[in-house]
Amino acid sequence: MVDERQGGTELGRYLRARRAQIGPEEVGLVAGPGLRRTPGLRREELSALAGISIDYYTRLERGRERRPSPAVVDALARALKLVPDEVAHLRELVERAARSAGTPARAPSRSVRPGVKLILESLRPNPAYVVSRVDDVLAANPGGTRLFAGIDDWPAKQRNLVRYLLLHPMAREVMPERDRFISGCVAGLRALAGTDPDAPDLARLLGELLVKSPEFARLWERYDVRRKVSNGRKVFRHPDVGEIHLGYQMMSLDGAPDQKLVVYFAEPGSPEHDALVLLDMLGAAREAEVAAEDCAEAEQVDDVDQVGRRDSPA
Repeated sequence: MVDERQGGTELGRYLRARRAQIGPEEVGLVAGPGLRRTPGLRREELSALAGISIDYYTRLERGRERRPSPAVVDALARALKLVPDEVAHLRELVERAARSAGTPARAPSRSVRPGVKLILESLRPNPAYVVSRVDDVLAANPGGTRLFAGIDDWPAKQRNLVRYLLLHPMAREVMPERDRFISGCVAGLRALAGTDPDAPDLARLLGELLVKSPEFARLWERYDVRRKVSNGRKVFRHPDVGEIHLGYQMMSLDGAPDQKLVVYFAEPGSPEHDALVLLDMLGAAREAEVAAEDCAEAEQVDDVDQVGRRDSPA
C-alpha cells in the first residue's frame, strides 16, 4: 500500500503537494510579512484564488470533503496552474475519493500472449520488449534485453526499467539522459498511485525504491504526475556499440490494457542500424549461453536424484 502516514485522502495529499510548489509571486500575490512556515501558497491564499471558502478547502485537503463539484475542481486547477496531465489526474482523484471502497486490488497478469512473443521475434534486430504498467519487463527479444546493458545480470522477475535507472550501476553510463527519464518514470508511477494506491505490483516496487533510492524518495515527494510519452528519440552510450541515437514507439496491446509494447528503431543502412544488428547478435548469444547453463544445472540435479534413488534402501 502507498504510504498513508500523512493522513487524509490521496486527493488531499495531491492538493497539498501542488500548493507547496507555487509561490505567491507566481499567481500575482504579494507575500505577507512574517515567516512562512511552509513553502508555497497558504490555504487561505489558494482558496481565495479559487473562489471557495477557506473552511471548504481545508476540509478538501484533510479528506473530510470528498465530492467537490466540477466547477470547484476546474477553479482549483486554474489556481494551481496545472498542466493538462495534472488536471486529468486531479479529476481522477476526485472520482476515486467519491467512490466507496471496492474489492481488494489485484496485480495485473504478468503473462504475455504467445502471439505477442512472436511479434517480438519478428521485429529483430530492432530491440523490442513488453512492459507492465509499473515498467516490469515481461518479455523481450535479444536486442531488447541487451540494449539496457547489465539488466540481464538480474533474474527475469527483477527486471524493471525504473529499478534499472535508479539502482543499476551501469545506468548512468548507458543512458546520458537518465535524469530526465527518471523524473518521467516517477511521475508516471505517481499518477498510478493516485488512482490505484493499493495495487500489489506498485506497492512492492515503491517499498523497495523508497528505501534504497533517496533520489526516488525526493522525486516522489514532489508529487509530479505525467502520462508516459509514447514516441520520441533516446541516446544510449552502450559498452558494446558506443553512442547510438534511436527512435522509439510505445503501443498499447489490445486485450492486455496494462501492458505496452516498446520498439526501438534506426534507419536501415545507418551506423545505428548496424549497431542494432550487433546488439541483437550479442543478445542472442547471451540467451543461448544462459539456456545452456540452465540445461547443465538441470542435468546435474537429475543425476543427483538418480544417484540418490539408486543408493536408497529398497
